[in-house]
Amino acid sequence: MLALLDAGHTVRTTVRSPQREPALRSWLHAATSFDDERLTVVRADLEHPDGWDDAVADCDYVLHVASPTLRHTPGGDDELVVPAREGVLRVLRAARDAGVRRVVLTSAFGAVGIGHPPRSTPFTEEDWTDVDSDIPPYQRSKTLAERAAWQFVKEEGGTLELAAVHPVGVLGPLLGPDDPPSLRLVRRMLEGRVPACPPFGMGFVDVRDVADLHLRAMTDPAAAGERFLAVAGHSLRVLDIARILHERLGERAAKAPTRELPVRLARALSIVNPELRLLRHQLGRDLDATSAKAERLLGWRARAIEDTIQDTAESLLAHGIGT
Repeated sequence: MLALLDAGHTVRTTVRSPQREPALRSWLHAATSFDDERLTVVRADLEHPDGWDDAVADCDYVLHVASPTLRHTPGGDDELVVPAREGVLRVLRAARDAGVRRVVLTSAFGAVGIGHPPRSTPFTEEDWTDVDSDIPPYQRSKTLAERAAWQFVKEEGGTLELAAVHPVGVLGPLLGPDDPPSLRLVRRMLEGRVPACPPFGMGFVDVRDVADLHLRAMTDPAAAGERFLAVAGHSLRVLDIARILHERLGERAAKAPTRELPVRLARALSIVNPELRLLRHQLGRDLDATSAKAERLLGWRARAIEDTIQDTAESLLAHGIGT
C-alpha cells in the first residue's frame, strides 16, 4: 500500500476487520503523505465470498498479497491448502468479472524450491516445489494455490493477465507495531532466544524491494504471464545474519548467537522441537535462488541485504520489539 500511494495510485485495500482501518491509516500517514481520498478500505475475507466484487470494482490492477496462515501447527494440510487455493480463485473470479487488466499474485519461494534433492545451482522461476514430497503445509498451500491460479487464468480468465512474485525470506522495517512472522528470527536473536543458529542458508530480501517488484510486475507489459523471484544476492546462513547484527549494532545485538548448531544435533532436536521440525527439509542445506529474470525483464534491483538486516533490527528496537 505504501509503495502504491507513494507512486500516486488510488488504492482500495481489504481488511478482515473494519476496526483495523484507523490504525492502518495512522501507520501509513506516519510513513508518507497522501490524500485520504486516495485510500479506501473495505471488508473482505479470503475464506468467505462476500465483499470481493466490491473490492475489485472499477480497478485496473489487483495485487493479491495475502494468504491464510495459522498461529498453531495445522492438524492437516487442508487447514491451509483449501483456504489458500479457494481464496486465490475468489480474487481471480472477481477480478475477471470486473474487467481488471492484471492480477499480481504474491506467491513465495516456498512454491519454487522446496522438496527437491540437494543441488549446486540456484533455483529459478522454472522450478516448482514438489508437493508429493514431505514438505510443510504452508509451502504446499502456496504451491497448490499458485498452480490453481495459473490454471484458472488459462482456462477461464478471459482477457485477465496474471503475474506472480516469489519472495524469499522477507526482512525490512516495520510499518506499525505488528509482529510479522518473517521478522521473528531477527527479533529472537536480539532477545537472546536463539542460543545457536540452525544450520542452513536461504535467500533474503527487503520488503521495500518486494513492493517495488510488485509495482513493476503490475504495469510492465513484459511481466504478463511470468513468475519473478525476489532475492537480494545469494543465500545467507542464519549465522551470517547474526554476524551482521553484531557488526552493525554492536552492544545492542550482544544477545545474538555466535555459533551454529551441528547438523546432526539439529536433526535430532527437530524430533522434539516444533520450530526445527518445520525446518527439517532445510537443515544442512543452502537454498540459493536468483533474481536474474526480474533484473533482466523489469529492471529490478535489490538493496544490499546487510543494510536490510540493520534496518530490520533498528525498526524492531524502535518499536520496543526485541529488547
